[in-house]
Amino acid sequence: MALSAIALCSRALLKLGAATIASFDEGTAEAEVCANLYPSVRDATLSSYPWKFATGQVSLPRLVAQPVADYAMAYQLPADFLRAMSAGVAGQGFGLSYRIAENRLHCDADEVTLTYIFRPAEISFPPFFDQVLICRLAAEFCIPLTESTTRAEFLYRLAEDEYRRAKLVDAQQDVPSAITNFPLIEVRS
Repeated sequence: MALSAIALCSRALLKLGAATIASFDEGTAEAEVCANLYPSVRDATLSSYPWKFATGQVSLPRLVAQPVADYAMAYQLPADFLRAMSAGVAGQGFGLSYRIAENRLHCDADEVTLTYIFRPAEISFPPFFDQVLICRLAAEFCIPLTESTTRAEFLYRLAEDEYRRAKLVDAQQDVPSAITNFPLIEVRS
């Protein structure tokens, strides 16, 4: 079942024994904590691992302005960009030397294909990621709402356990990457 941002926060609040919310704007302490912490916790959790459901590829539009030094061209990053995984040329998502600076990708290539972590809509989160996020939110909400550091530490441990399980599930949804270019093997030939 796909959960909204409000539903994810409400389930985290339930783990704390706090009242659930119906809106981020309802004026309660729970709603204020959720509204302030949810976006950063969501983005940090999404960008902490190359989740398959949040990994995408895109050809970047080239910008007119050139970088000041080191690289010849600049490209605009996508609006939903959280973290770069790799960049390549001619439809290949890796192999390009680049740098991210000032919310732009700098490189020497005429065209760029970026593999990156993006911010999907909450309804696209798989159940294993929902659980990670709910546990992490509960841990983050704990001190502002309950002032219990002991409970917060326990919830952080639960969140880490859930995070490890989710990474395992996510990793099983793809064929492992093969080593395609390894200099030590080439030297032996």
